[in-house]
Amino acid sequence: MQDPRVAKMADVIINYSIGLQPGEKLLIQGKVGGAPLIRELYRAALRAGGLVTTNVSLPGLEKIFYDEANEEQLRWIQPLVNVLLEEYDAYVTLWADENTKEGTQFDPQKRAIRLEANKEVQQRFIQRMAEGKLRWCGTLFPTAAHAQDAEMSVESYEDFVFNACLPDPDDPIGFWRRMEARQDRLVQFLNQVEYVRLVAKDTDLTVRTGGRRWVNACGHKNFPDGEVFTGPHEDATEGTVRFTYPAVYMGTEVEDVRLWFEGGRVVKATAGKGEAFLKHMLDSDEGAKRLGEFAIGTNPGITRFTRHTLFDEKIQGTVHMALGFSIPESGGVNQSKIHWDMVCDLREGGQIYADDRLIYENGRFVIDFE
Repeated sequence: MQDPRVAKMADVIINYSIGLQPGEKLLIQGKVGGAPLIRELYRAALRAGGLVTTNVSLPGLEKIFYDEANEEQLRWIQPLVNVLLEEYDAYVTLWADENTKEGTQFDPQKRAIRLEANKEVQQRFIQRMAEGKLRWCGTLFPTAAHAQDAEMSVESYEDFVFNACLPDPDDPIGFWRRMEARQDRLVQFLNQVEYVRLVAKDTDLTVRTGGRRWVNACGHKNFPDGEVFTGPHEDATEGTVRFTYPAVYMGTEVEDVRLWFEGGRVVKATAGKGEAFLKHMLDSDEGAKRLGEFAIGTNPGITRFTRHTLFDEKIQGTVHMALGFSIPESGGVNQSKIHWDMVCDLREGGQIYADDRLIYENGRFVIDFE
């Protein structure tokens, strides 16, 4: 018997997150481990009148690709990708891994070639989203592998995921609409701020955000969601930051990351574990050494670290920053092959100042945005 929460989750994604309309083209893409949610997304999309395509991948195909592909194959972009980019109205990505560590064994040089090959596709994808021509939502279906990463039983992890996605099970869409309204008031305030300063353990970092746009992330592009973010000025970040949780990228964990910024650029980077990988990614290109995003997590249903960015960057009481490319709708212009989110917990003594005014302390806003 299927968990009824799966159908509720699918209903919110189709009818709120992407707001599918009759006659619109939708691609649902995911791994076979997410089959229960893929089926319900398909059902909900058909009921909404969408023209639906599904693309379900098998475990192990990515490993075969990196084991066997030559340079021509690594650089080849399937023509179907361009069809998606130019002709589809909406796109749902579903993560449901059977082995989240598989990618750590892939040849790093091959991965770098593939990243470079996908850069233009990535930029076009982001551009179409910024133009309002393509709506995208990324979500996750709980699997044993994700539960292991979170150090939870499968049953407990399922509850965690569904509680994060459906905080109000009686009115799931209503919850996200109420969050949208609250965060609208928050971003209106932040859009008047020139500088944001972050103070926490081993952290004193100032970013310039004036003239950039704070974005209300309330369930339309990620599900679950819950953050406000902006693209800071690329040449104005100053100070140091120590990230609380391991930074995970392409399946590789880097622990106790510390970064020093001068003139917007990382001038020193250390890690307790995985420092070589950290420095390798920073050397991906010039944009990888600069912040493309600064954000505050706001989801009350996410309270713990799980080693998946979809959830961790939205923990209420945290901030996160991304090295690499900016999201255009935030006003950021940083270009890079990477976008690597790293999380700093503020629930024990952390503070945020907006133009020297304390607005956030111990994981909570201390001023009223009403």
